[in-house]
Amino acid sequence: MAMTLDQKLAILSDAARYDASCASSGTTRRDSRDGKGLGSTEGSGICHAYAPDGRCISLLKILMTNFCIYDCAYCVNRVSSNVPRARFSVDEVVQLTLEFYRRNYIEGLFLSSGVVRNPDDTMGEMVRIAQRLREVENFRGYIHLKTIPDADPKLIEEAGRHADRLSINVELPTDRAVQAFAPEKNPVTIRAAMGGVRQHRDAAKDRSHTGKRAPKFAPAGQSTQMIVGADGATDSTILTRSTGLYSDYKLRRVYYSAFSPIPDATAKLPLIKPPLMREHRLYQADWLMRFYGFDVNEITSTAKDGNLDLEVDPKLAWALRNRDHFPLDVNTAPREMLLRVPGFGTKTVHRILTTRRHRSLRYDDLLRLGASLKKAQAFITCADWTPGGLTDSDTLRARFAPPPEQLSLF
Repeated sequence: MAMTLDQKLAILSDAARYDASCASSGTTRRDSRDGKGLGSTEGSGICHAYAPDGRCISLLKILMTNFCIYDCAYCVNRVSSNVPRARFSVDEVVQLTLEFYRRNYIEGLFLSSGVVRNPDDTMGEMVRIAQRLREVENFRGYIHLKTIPDADPKLIEEAGRHADRLSINVELPTDRAVQAFAPEKNPVTIRAAMGGVRQHRDAAKDRSHTGKRAPKFAPAGQSTQMIVGADGATDSTILTRSTGLYSDYKLRRVYYSAFSPIPDATAKLPLIKPPLMREHRLYQADWLMRFYGFDVNEITSTAKDGNLDLEVDPKLAWALRNRDHFPLDVNTAPREMLLRVPGFGTKTVHRILTTRRHRSLRYDDLLRLGASLKKAQAFITCADWTPGGLTDSDTLRARFAPPPEQLSLF
């Protein structure tokens, strides 16, 4: 029996919720205020993602189809899974995107897909969707395509000409895990596709001898996603892998997706999902490596059995373990050390550095500058504040860790 568009949308939007990598930050600014084209990469609406500056981004997040020829053990849409199936045509995805935009529901499209027939056919349809939106409908909103690494490199190259961002999932933290849970996927092929995207992005930044720029290629960069908790990889292994991915492929983001148990799963998979706090701690650690100058070894040195502390955040865990660096005088400490103070964010540190050029900072000044002094006060000094023996107190960690909880037998 033929499905209606609404029925397909219900199935394929729900199936897309396992894709975490749908932030729309980093793209070029485009709009249609000049009367030409349709859509923009700016504005506000129904929130599905957040930019680094906190801006809400609304995206139509769907799969083109949840049919798939692969049998990845951790995927609810694997070929052996007993789930309702649906498939959009190229015209239907274009229609949905435009109609949702005109109703001010969305600002862009996040499109992923299962693999039907073969990778080239599926990738070709996704490229045609992006091409139609850009060249026929003159859509200027954000487009993120989840690309298929086994597809012809020419199709991935064409996708990058129309999409703001491309993403290729590495799936799991180690090659051994990929081979065990997704034997039809090849980690070498995945890395080769990611390397190709990096090369095209690098080439797009070059100029000819006449000064002409090359055509833009995925201006918002590429990202990837790892499933956390499906295999036995520790947080140390995961973060070490992320560090290599950022370095080798100049990724904009690595996303961490906590494994969610699925129906009729193989016995190799865990029966319960990992705590969501683990996913949260990985994101915090990732942020420290990218914006706060932390090395992966510094973060993982505080990890018990290779896993991050779930009770306190990674920066606080590092500070508690390295109390010999504290307390810091906020009026003289260098930027790289101020960034390591728990409760100080990058914006707060910038404000501190700007303000202290003109006067000596006091405790109340730090509050006005946005510092979280509940965390920071044990690690800093200023004109009218010293922590005394608090920095070296045996009970300091207990001030931040959640209180003990009585467990239930039922």
